[in-house]
Amino acid sequence: MKKSNWKIKMSRFITLAMLMTGLIFGYLYTGDWMIALASLGGVAIIITLFTFLHLTYRHRQWRKVEMDAIDEMTGEQFEQYLVKLFKAHGYKVKHTPLSGDYGADLILKDAGHTIVVQAKRYRSTVGLQAVQEALGSINMYDADEAWVVTNSTYTNQAKKLAEANDVYLIDRQGLRELVREVT
Repeated sequence: MKKSNWKIKMSRFITLAMLMTGLIFGYLYTGDWMIALASLGGVAIIITLFTFLHLTYRHRQWRKVEMDAIDEMTGEQFEQYLVKLFKAHGYKVKHTPLSGDYGADLILKDAGHTIVVQAKRYRSTVGLQAVQEALGSINMYDADEAWVVTNSTYTNQAKKLAEANDVYLIDRQGLRELVREVT
């Protein structure tokens, strides 16, 4: 799964720019580099603390939705959850209409790359039809690839068809890993 590297680079750049600006203004205000550096250390500690608290909050936010909670979601709620999850992974996400979706529930975009996603929140194993639906939506949405995402597992037939057609299957364990990657 793709991480949004540009966001990480931008946040590092902004942090460095803030620290440098603080150092320059600290020197201009006090006229002493040592005092400016000491105050900059205090600012660095505050930024580190803020970052830690922010990441801890994000971690708790995603952890609130455990697999048991996903199992209790409706299909529509599961799709909305996946929208947030894929956005957290850096994708632009478009939700298709609830009816007449041509076999795709979500469309992911990333640097000119388009992925159609068929979401299946099931209590039993996901069969061949989900893979067929995802395959059918590739040309309709001019996609480069298709994924089927479930909170369950797949039948052997579904796995064989997916493998033969390069459809990426994300099962219960894969979904759990996607959630962990954003925490």
